[in-house]
Amino acid sequence: MQSIIDEIDLNLSGDPANTRVVVAMSGGVDSSVVAGILSAKGYDTIGVTLQLYDHGEALARKGACCAGQDIYDAKVAADKFGIPHYVLDYESLFKDSVIENFADSYIRGETPIPCVSCNQTVKFRDLLKVAKDLDAQALATGHYIDAKQKGNKQALYRPKDAHRDQSYFLFATTQEQLDFLRFPLGGLEKSVTRDLASYFGLDIANKPDSQDICFVPDGNYADIIMKLRPEAAEEGPIVHITTGEQLGTHKGIIHYTIGQRRGIGIAMGEPIYVVKLDPKTKTVYVGPKSALSVSYIHLRDINWLGDDDFSQAAAENRNIAVRVRSTRPPIEAEIKLINDEAVIALSGEENGVSPGQACVFYENLDGNARVLGGGWIKSTTNKLHKF
Repeated sequence: MQSIIDEIDLNLSGDPANTRVVVAMSGGVDSSVVAGILSAKGYDTIGVTLQLYDHGEALARKGACCAGQDIYDAKVAADKFGIPHYVLDYESLFKDSVIENFADSYIRGETPIPCVSCNQTVKFRDLLKVAKDLDAQALATGHYIDAKQKGNKQALYRPKDAHRDQSYFLFATTQEQLDFLRFPLGGLEKSVTRDLASYFGLDIANKPDSQDICFVPDGNYADIIMKLRPEAAEEGPIVHITTGEQLGTHKGIIHYTIGQRRGIGIAMGEPIYVVKLDPKTKTVYVGPKSALSVSYIHLRDINWLGDDDFSQAAAENRNIAVRVRSTRPPIEAEIKLINDEAVIALSGEENGVSPGQACVFYENLDGNARVLGGGWIKSTTNKLHKF
């Protein structure tokens, strides 16, 4: 195990004993091992854990991150390594930056990804500032993504463990943030990380990974939204996308997501899916599976991490690879500018692509491809309808 630790290059200059690194410790196996690696390599290591929400019922739910047990586990790990450990109350900030946006996104008919928003704001904006205030030279996390020096800046790459690839959730990392961040687990398999946890003597070596959305303790996101936005549960029509026929009435578009098949409440002779949500008219459009096929993706708020600027890449109609869902593999695509709007033309078709989700860019289809950033999906176009 020591040889594995020795091979991990953090790309930090100077004597480790005089180089301070802050570790974002969630209480899970990955971030605890990162703290152990830094400590073993002799860095001046400080652990910081964020309390992000009023845990309440989440304490009793297995696989929920940021709960009271996780804070305790982070403290135990820090004590094991003999490093300082601080818990910061970010509950109000998390609510304003992540939870409120989550609710508003669903009301807009989108399917949000709160983990990306959390990385964008609370973790890689605010926690990074804390690290700098502590005179640290870097902020290290337990994410499975790789970073390598490319010229005078760092570049992101997919990790060694494809099954743990978290690049989809980190596409919005800015270049300034990336140059300060370190990801020691990018070159490791998850099984090796657990072996390192055992090597460090951590009782959490076999602790389950975090699952689902941390602030939704019972898995029912609609309840959370209705508490924050009671007006979200307004009824509206369920309409067939191709015939225009009203098939029924729903109790709020927040109960539906693009690609959903179960729980629509409409019986037909063939399977039907949710294919579009219109928040203005409160209409849920349904149709056959073929209506979910998407060929073009229209983006907003693009974060580009390429060597040139995005406008040049678009002007060249550059070929890249994209991932439109965290569970889907990347596919070939082309960057285009259509009426001054960024559009991704897919080489094939994808199903169930929803506004509010991310479209992440990669240099190619390789398993260790460079991450070129990405954007938020504003709308999509397919062969049966345009919206």
